[in-house]
Amino acid sequence: MADEQTLDTQTPEANPTAEAASGDDLAARVQVLEEQLAAAQDQSLRVAAELQNIRRRAEQDVEKAHKFALEKFANDLLPVVDSLERGLELTSADDESIRPVREGMELTLKLFHDTLKRYQLEPVDPHGAPFNPEHHQAMAMEESTHAEPGSVLKVFQKGYLLHGRLLRPAMVVVSKAPTQTPPSIDEKA
Repeated sequence: MADEQTLDTQTPEANPTAEAASGDDLAARVQVLEEQLAAAQDQSLRVAAELQNIRRRAEQDVEKAHKFALEKFANDLLPVVDSLERGLELTSADDESIRPVREGMELTLKLFHDTLKRYQLEPVDPHGAPFNPEHHQAMAMEESTHAEPGSVLKVFQKGYLLHGRLLRPAMVVVSKAPTQTPPSIDEKA
């Protein structure tokens, strides 16, 4: 019995130490699990955000595909519009022999312009406007005393925008300052 009492007396002393060690292990384990939970929640948020970004990018790609699906087709039609415009420029409205043909060309051109406008295809006709390298292609520079340097003097070919994006730049002649200024009135006298 004495041995049993010794064991009983030793057990209560050993138990608080074991419980304290076990409590510390549990607290450390809880802390580790909380860190793992926080990391898993963070990863879950990141995956959800990435999924949302992928969805948004896919929606934008589909929207752009719908918006600019006509780009190649519209680009192929622009020379037809250019030809009709040049044909009208080169024919005289006063010539009675070609008047019916001219009227037909005018109506056809009007139909083309209305159709292009319906599909958000806007012309860029910058005559007199400042040169914009994003929308204009300079074909030549010409000295001019009556126009501001850097402004468009002539338009060889109109440009076009499809939904605000450049489809074809306008081909233009840009003004530059004259190399010699004309003599003033005081110098002539």
